[in-house]
Amino acid sequence: MTTPLTVRDISPAEHLAWVRSQPAGSFLQTPAWAAVKQEWRGESVGFFDGDRLVGAALVLYRPLPVLGRSLAYVPEGPLLDWSSPRLLEMLRALRDHLKAKKAFAMRIGPPVPTARWGAATLKESVSDPSLHRLDEATADVVEPVGAGVVDLLRRLGFVCLSGEDGFSAGQPEYVFQIPLAGRSEADLLAGMNQLWRRNIKKAERGGVQVRVGGPGEVAAFHRIYLETAERDRFTPRPLDYFTRMYAALAAEDPERIRLYLAEHDGDLVAAALWIRVGGHAWYSYGASTSAKRELQGSTAMQWRMLRDSLAAGATVYDLRGITSTLDADDPHLGLLRFKLGTGGEAVRLAGEWDLPLHRLLYAAFTLYLKRR
Repeated sequence: MTTPLTVRDISPAEHLAWVRSQPAGSFLQTPAWAAVKQEWRGESVGFFDGDRLVGAALVLYRPLPVLGRSLAYVPEGPLLDWSSPRLLEMLRALRDHLKAKKAFAMRIGPPVPTARWGAATLKESVSDPSLHRLDEATADVVEPVGAGVVDLLRRLGFVCLSGEDGFSAGQPEYVFQIPLAGRSEADLLAGMNQLWRRNIKKAERGGVQVRVGGPGEVAAFHRIYLETAERDRFTPRPLDYFTRMYAALAAEDPERIRLYLAEHDGDLVAAALWIRVGGHAWYSYGASTSAKRELQGSTAMQWRMLRDSLAAGATVYDLRGITSTLDADDPHLGLLRFKLGTGGEAVRLAGEWDLPLHRLLYAAFTLYLKRR
């Protein structure tokens, strides 16, 4: 006879122990992330089979004014076995827990791939004028677990939040990853295209030095991050967001986050934040100066982070989001072309999904977001 599956609050220490017991997991699902997202209220919850912990999640609550109801958001989570035959029970138990917490909607982002496109397929697809979106190209791998998760969410009444370009209000549906398992530095270099290899050598010959910085240098990163935001026309995050992120993640685990700095003759030319949870390493935020761009400081920095990820035992290096566009006149295609040079693969994840728990409030919330 099977024991009932339940969800209840757990301590941050219990949550962190679960994260450490897993081969990998999203940094958005660590207890420390609650301290980063101060505009949300964070809560650690555990999934229990009887008395045995079988999963965990960081739930972020965003309250509605006056009404005492909240959106309950589980970014890139929960952290559990998505191939479990009891997944339906787990999701229902989480739903019931969040209902009791007065959530009007439950938003999750299952961190499971549904399809993969390798470098060779991507190169062909980018050059094919008949293809406009990545999902129009035949995937090299279709992941049965991911497909099963998507089907289950639909049957449970979840609403998919993906936009036409693969981006939603939260985390990207399409990401670009470089597999590391079983590979050497020589393998990684051989997998890159000629331009990437040439630029790595150019940076070395030009005297670019890459080092790991400390918390006192986050402000230096932010200075050139603001320059990057102005050049690339995106809205930057404030300095205190990054100082809080560095402090919170480093306090949880000293190997969780690193700041990489690329310098030339004493000038900072590129910087980035690198994060790792188990076997998964991410290039999280990056910045570069307009000056000395010809020295390829950003390329040198990526190569150092990639090698350090391999040395740390990571099995994947994640370059984060891409859009699904393959249109030659879409400026977002440039991002895919740049990342494609690393020899990695495009991965489509299950995406983000909402389950309305109070239909009237959810409808009003959705209308508000559309008008905003």
